[in-house]
Amino acid sequence: MNSVLRITFPPVSSRPFAVVRRFACGLFILMGLQSPAQAQFRVEVTGVGLTQVPVAVVPFKGEDASLQKISAIVIADLERSGQFRAIEAKGDSLDESSRPDLPQWRQRNADALVAGSVTRLADGRYDVRARLWDVVGGQLRGEFKEAVVATDLRLAAHRLADQLYEKLTGEKGVFATRIAYVTKSGTRYTLWVADSDGEGAQAALASPEPIISPSWSPTGSHLAYVSFESRKPVIYVHELASGKRQVTANFRGSNSAPTWAPDGKSLVATLSRDGGSQLFQIDVQGGSPRRLAQSNGIDTEPTFASNGSKLYFVSDRGGSPQIYRMPAAGGAVERVTFNGTYNISPSLSPDGRWMAYVTRTGGQFKLQVMDLSTGQSNAITETSADEKPSFAPNSKLLVYATQIQGREALMTTTLDGKIKARLAGQGGDIREPDWGPFRQ
Repeated sequence: MNSVLRITFPPVSSRPFAVVRRFACGLFILMGLQSPAQAQFRVEVTGVGLTQVPVAVVPFKGEDASLQKISAIVIADLERSGQFRAIEAKGDSLDESSRPDLPQWRQRNADALVAGSVTRLADGRYDVRARLWDVVGGQLRGEFKEAVVATDLRLAAHRLADQLYEKLTGEKGVFATRIAYVTKSGTRYTLWVADSDGEGAQAALASPEPIISPSWSPTGSHLAYVSFESRKPVIYVHELASGKRQVTANFRGSNSAPTWAPDGKSLVATLSRDGGSQLFQIDVQGGSPRRLAQSNGIDTEPTFASNGSKLYFVSDRGGSPQIYRMPAAGGAVERVTFNGTYNISPSLSPDGRWMAYVTRTGGQFKLQVMDLSTGQSNAITETSADEKPSFAPNSKLLVYATQIQGREALMTTTLDGKIKARLAGQGGDIREPDWGPFRQ
């Protein structure tokens, strides 16, 4: 890797505090979601949490004859959440119709037990069934049943993991959600949409031109992003199901860093149409942009608070890049970050409690999590090239990009940094992940 990107600011000529990659020029290719080909992932979970529920997931009856190992996907999901640790269950023979010997599983230190089956139906679909047992309480806690086509087996496994997570924690799981990210391989840029574990990646867009700043719509049906196919940054809105897209911002100068308003009807982005790089609200259906703030510096990387009342953004109006906030409709601006001289890429948790961001200290870029009620921040990574954090929709995990042994990778982490999972991609540098909403 010859050059490094840490932030997605407007073009290099107007961003004195950015380090940029050099981009190639070429032709543009647009596509709907294509079958997964190059970006396959292996999940590696590391770390130990303070309190983890010991759960046993028995290999599902019939899964060896299916295209996916349901039990392995479920285990990986649960472990990646940081809330669970797996109890060895290989070699055991149970399915959802079995009555397990719960005292025996208790002796094996399991608090919960999952058993199930995968059966191919006459119409070619697969019937996925499972039961969750409370080993300590000695009772059935839940049942799962879903018939899916072969290509949806992974999704069924993620939905099962979500149900188990909710039954055991009382909170919604995020395993059936999706992430978007960009890879660069040679001179080819690809916008991927993948499962929350990085598997099943499908190409939404490919181009020899740079693609940056993907942002999910609140419904998860569209992505906004910036493409350089016109030899300048232009903002597009892309419908994932059909592959159709529309130009949302192609004004004079730079059009960059789009984020969706909570109602899904408009974007806030950085435009340089009036000189400088300032924040504007843009109706997705068209119309004149409305300027939200006025400064002599660069204002960029906007993101909304979960309730839509505040807009957080990065600005160098004080002399160095820091994170600020203001009312969503514009108004008085207040500074949020004070520690350090370089703080960028804010991401707000959906529950309104946390802000993740990246700080530069001594040439190292480190992921931080701030408690918004106290302003206290903590570094949660050991790596030194972190970028672009994004919260899971249940506020319990973060996805971000970083470098490990000189190679870029996707990571997820718990908010305390104790449990991390590497989604080790193939086929290029990995950049700018964004975690999508709950599926509707």
